[in-house]
Amino acid sequence: MTVRIQKLLTPKIVRSLFLVLLAALASPSYSELVIRVTKGNDQPTKIAIAPIAMGGVQVAEDISAIVEADLARSGLFDPMERRDMLAFPSSAEEVYYRDWRLLGAEYLVAGNMRGIGQGRYQIEFSLLNVSGQKTVLTHKVSGTINQMRDLAHLISDKVYEEITGIRGAFSTRLAYVTATRKNDIYTYRLNVADADGAREKLVLESSEPIMSPAWSANGKELAYVSFETGRPAIFRQNLVSAQREQLTNFTGLNGAPAWSPDGRQMALVLSKDGNPELYLLDLLSKKFSRLTRHFAIDTEPTWMPDGKHLLFTSDRGGTPQIYKLNVATKATERLTFSGNYNARPSLAPDGRTLAMVHRQSDTFHIASFDLKTGRMIELTQTRLDESPTVAPNGAMLMYATKQGDRGVLAAVSLDAGVRYVLPSSSGDVREPAWSPFLR
Repeated sequence: MTVRIQKLLTPKIVRSLFLVLLAALASPSYSELVIRVTKGNDQPTKIAIAPIAMGGVQVAEDISAIVEADLARSGLFDPMERRDMLAFPSSAEEVYYRDWRLLGAEYLVAGNMRGIGQGRYQIEFSLLNVSGQKTVLTHKVSGTINQMRDLAHLISDKVYEEITGIRGAFSTRLAYVTATRKNDIYTYRLNVADADGAREKLVLESSEPIMSPAWSANGKELAYVSFETGRPAIFRQNLVSAQREQLTNFTGLNGAPAWSPDGRQMALVLSKDGNPELYLLDLLSKKFSRLTRHFAIDTEPTWMPDGKHLLFTSDRGGTPQIYKLNVATKATERLTFSGNYNARPSLAPDGRTLAMVHRQSDTFHIASFDLKTGRMIELTQTRLDESPTVAPNGAMLMYATKQGDRGVLAAVSLDAGVRYVLPSSSGDVREPAWSPFLR
C-alpha cells in the first residue's frame, strides 16, 4: 500500500497512518481471487487449444482450459471455443490445416500425455502456424499428477514466447494481503497464489496488520512487515519450510523491505535515529548501514537491476517524488518532476520503464515513466490506485484499486492496451507483489 507522505508527518503519525490504511481494507469475508478481462488487444491473435489427449490418465485439472485462460488473460489472444472445433488433434500429424483455416484460427496447439514411470507424466505439444501450414514449436514438459496446473502454465509460457517473442510469466506467483472483520475483530492474512489467482496458500495470519510483501531474488522467500510484536517489524519467511526470522526490532518505523538482486542485502526504512531514512541490511552479517541523511521522509526503496542503485520516494523537494541513490557514494538525483505526487516506484526488468503512483491534480493513478526520455503516461482511470508491481517479463503490472466499496487487484499492460481485474468473490485485497521468474 502506498503511504501518502506529507512533509510535516512525524514518525509517530506515519505509523498511525499505516494502521488506519490497513484497517480500511477490512471486510466481512475472504476468498480466492478470480480473473475478469476487461480490455484486450484490438486485434488479438486467434488461437485454438485442442484438448490434450490424456491417454486414459485421470486428472483433476483441464490442462487445455488453463492454457486458454492464460492466453486470454494476456489480452493478446482470442482462444477458440472448444465447441466450435471440428476435430481434437493430439499431434501435428493429425492436423488438417484447411479445417482450421476455415475456422479463422491463426495458430493451433495440439498435444498428448503419457506416463513415463515413477509416478511422472509427460506432455508433448506442438504449436502450429495454420496459414503457413507448419509446425513452429514442439516441446515436452513433465511432472507428477499434482503438477498438472504447473505443466499447463509452462505450456502457456512457451506458446506465448514463441508467438510474441516475450518470455511468458504464467508460471510466476503473486503475494498479497487481505483483511477480514468479524464482530469488529480484524484478521490479516498474507497469501501467495499462482499468477491467475489459483491455488491460494496462506503464508501468515495475524490479528495485527501485515504489509509490504517483497520477494527474494530466487522466489523462495518473502520479506514483509508485521505488527504482531506491537510495533512494525520486518520478517523474512521461507515459503517451503515456513521458517521465519525477525530482521528488525527497532523503535519507530521498520518498513518497506526490498531484496537486492543478488539476494545478499535488503534495503529498508527505519526511523530508529528519529527520522525515516533508508538503510542497508547485510543478511549474512546482520549489520545495518545508513544510506540517506535528510530531514525529509525517505521511503519505499526499490533496486535497479545493476544492484548498485536504488530508487526511492522522498518529499525532500516539497512533495513526494522519485529519487535515484548511488549505494556506494550516497549521491542522490531527482527523477520525477511531472505532477504533484509520484511514489511507490516499481521498475520493469528493462531497467528503463518505471511504474509508480502518480497524481497530476487530485486523483491517484498508476503511471509509467521512461527513465531515458522522461515521458510520463497514465495507465489507469480508476480512483485510489496504489501499490504497482511489474511482472518479471515487463509485459504487465498489477496494482490495488477500488471497485465499488471493495478493494481489488487489477492489472494493466505497460502500453495500457490490456486490462484485467482479480477481485475475490467477496472481500478486499491489497499490497500485491509479483514474483520473479521461478526456476
